[in-house]
Amino acid sequence: MGKLQSKFRRRSDLYRAKEGAEPVPVPQVVQYEPAHSGTINCVTCLNSDLCVSGGIDQAVMVYDWRAGKPCRSFHGHHKEITKLTCFTGSPWIFSASRDKTVLMWDFAGASDPIQTFYGHELVINGVAVSPDGTKLCTGSRDNSMCLWDIETGKCLQKNTISRNLVTHVCWVPGGTSIVQTSEDKTIRVWDSRSWQVMNTFPAKQYIQTHCDISPNCNHLLSSSNGFQGQGCEATLWDLRQPGCKVVEYRGHLQTTACCVFLPPSIGSPALVASASFDSSIKIWDQNTAACLCTLSLDGSGPLVSLAPCDSSSLLCASFNTGLHQLNLSRGSAPILKEIARF
Repeated sequence: MGKLQSKFRRRSDLYRAKEGAEPVPVPQVVQYEPAHSGTINCVTCLNSDLCVSGGIDQAVMVYDWRAGKPCRSFHGHHKEITKLTCFTGSPWIFSASRDKTVLMWDFAGASDPIQTFYGHELVINGVAVSPDGTKLCTGSRDNSMCLWDIETGKCLQKNTISRNLVTHVCWVPGGTSIVQTSEDKTIRVWDSRSWQVMNTFPAKQYIQTHCDISPNCNHLLSSSNGFQGQGCEATLWDLRQPGCKVVEYRGHLQTTACCVFLPPSIGSPALVASASFDSSIKIWDQNTAACLCTLSLDGSGPLVSLAPCDSSSLLCASFNTGLHQLNLSRGSAPILKEIARF
């Protein structure tokens, strides 16, 4: 026993700083005023400087992440907020909630919602705006997908499919197609004109939690739930060949809650990011599926939402530690660092 103890002591000495050695600087994470009072479920970008977030405190918070200060908060939901989306180039914000409604807000207007979309029977987990800003798509755990007129708030179409417990919705930029993921492990592509399913992708092994569309509209990302490394992957699909799987991104140990395409950067390969219940964010080479870097946010709990702001800035929502501002240094060996929390 004595030999083992002395051996351990000698090994421990190897990790002690030598006398006179320069101390290694520890990066400081700036702590701004918290955006919310509890768990945050979602974050998205309103413009290049402002983000919008929502969570269990039922507030829609607009935050200037560059300056580190809150701008406005909106209140109107009676239960926690599940998803958010904005209409690019406008002050419009749409918030979905467990109270079965979507509320529409004007960042530049009054504090009350300017439109209410009511008609689902259970929590709404997906919300997306049409490219022309006239229609809204919602998906719910009530197995239904709804199409709404934004100006009137009227439900134009509703389609219910057995076991289609919707987890996320994306409107293909510049097109008429809508992609949604589901707890039945499938991905469906809808035609917004006929309000019928055009394609159903082969079912994955685990629940599909999230989806995102590439900037050129050629590819789709989806992510899977899982545990102990089983499942937990993100998948790249070719939208030009529906159901054609390109690559999988494997490495997370718990549910991958969110996956996004990162804005392109000159001289850098196409990248995707994923956030997981294992408290880590991973950056991947889109084409080779190589994991280029990993950032673990200890104590954050599950990481549930990502919002790319520009080619080097990324926001992440967590259960325990609020919103995280991350910086991505691109190059031959990308580095992801936490800059601030709020």
